[in-house]
Amino acid sequence: MEKIHEALNRQIANWSVLYVKLHHYHWYVTGQQFFTLHAKFQELYEEAALHIDEIAERLLAVQGKPVARMADYLKLSSVKEASGSENAVQMVEAITGDFTTVVGELKKAIPAAQEAGDETTADMLLAIHTSLEKHIWMLRAFVR
Repeated sequence: MEKIHEALNRQIANWSVLYVKLHHYHWYVTGQQFFTLHAKFQELYEEAALHIDEIAERLLAVQGKPVARMADYLKLSSVKEASGSENAVQMVEAITGDFTTVVGELKKAIPAAQEAGDETTADMLLAIHTSLEKHIWMLRAFVR
């Protein structure tokens, strides 16, 4: 179960960093696509908040301890904070890259959960994976 605990904590960290990053982008996006991206980034950070809570509660249900400090999020996360200098296109590209990174980690965590006999965790991670693949497709279409 330790492997599952680590994978879930990594996801809590990723989504926590993404939550802050998406807020930053929501507040600081400018340009012709402001209205579109401002709304999209809000949609995505609201989704991130749901993932954080769902994953943390699942971790508690399987006797784990969710990370809950910014320092831990930044240490464990595979995604990086916003630099603060991105333009609108760079913001979309950064989020697309971050989501791609998370998808790669989910592809490893899902079979690990299945091997541990934890289908509930595997199903939860698969649902997140499915949502991310759709977001990646849409975000890539936006910048083409």
